Amino acid sequence: MEEYHKEYNRKEIIAPKVLRMLWLKKEKLDEVREALKFQRLEKFARLSGNIYPALVEVFLTNMWYDENTIYSQVKGVDICINDEVWLVIGGLVNAGIPLGRSNTVGLEEFNKVQFFKSCLRNPNTESRSYYVGGLVVTPRILAFIVIHVVLTEEDLMLMYCLMGRIKVNQVIVIQEHIIKIRRKIEYRIPYVVLISHFI
Repeated sequence: MEEYHKEYNRKEIIAPKVLRMLWLKKEKLDEVREALKFQRLEKFARLSGNIYPALVEVFLTNMWYDENTIYSQVKGVDICINDEVWLVIGGLVNAGIPLGRSNTVGLEEFNKVQFFKSCLRNPNTESRSYYVGGLVVTPRILAFIVIHVVLTEEDLMLMYCLMGRIKVNQVIVIQEHIIKIRRKIEYRIPYVVLISHFI
């Protein structure tokens, strides 16, 4: 209980985002739809339903993991998030390149500054931080759906793959974000709808 209060009393929940694929079709944002379909993110982006912030915090407090599986316990019930659960609940397959600073296989041509500038409405803008607000429509929508408001180097790599149709292992990307919540006090809590569905 003490660990729970210490770790989560200052953490904020990132507001859940729900995507309406029909809206993308109506607005003729086919490039965004195709990128999501290619990465198999349609079901994940459409997840909606009730969220249970206190249960999500308990799930994260009691969480442990091994190479491919997340485990937790909520109200005395053991929870195992394996490949089958990722597929059934989020429509996500544990396949594709795993992204991370240490893994750039298949991304040898990636240059974060050049890529970010290529997505900007005004590529001549000088910026040390990578904010989503200055991006053109397609990368901006993809960033808000899949990532956050400020892009890290890993987020830019993910955006590069989304835009360049490079198959990414989304299970590993999401799993690493969930695991970072436990390790870093400044991380806010993402994927509350997904975790609520797990619970």
